[in-house]
Amino acid sequence: MARVPQIQYLNTDLDLVAPVSLEPLIAHFEAARISPLRPTLGEDGNWYVTLETDEPHEEPDRNIAALLSAIESTTGAARECWDACAKREFNVGYDCGDEPWSFNQGLSNATLRRMADCGATIRITLYPFREVTLVHSNTENNP
Repeated sequence: MARVPQIQYLNTDLDLVAPVSLEPLIAHFEAARISPLRPTLGEDGNWYVTLETDEPHEEPDRNIAALLSAIESTTGAARECWDACAKREFNVGYDCGDEPWSFNQGLSNATLRRMADCGATIRITLYPFREVTLVHSNTENNP
């Protein structure tokens, strides 16, 4: 029997863009168990990084709260990097599917207030259902 695609929360990424190196801020996040994905110096001279918590969460409110705790504890060079960011965006991701019939999650007013206080925005990304295809290699033909 085929699996019915489920609607589910995946993760919240924190996307940052700044005209200065984000290394001090990245180091601060890593110490808080928040991992950088693809820190890059763009052709436009801006630094780009996506960050996500090492610990998985079942809902965005708790995930964003963990990210906010790290942001709120920044000091020194890390804080200067945060303040220099032209983009500070929480990107909440969901897999779409056919079940359950209804699905909802929310953010508390306390979390929304904390987001606004640190100058962050929110984006929601919905990923379409995709069949997962496993690719098997033939080891006999691959030395």
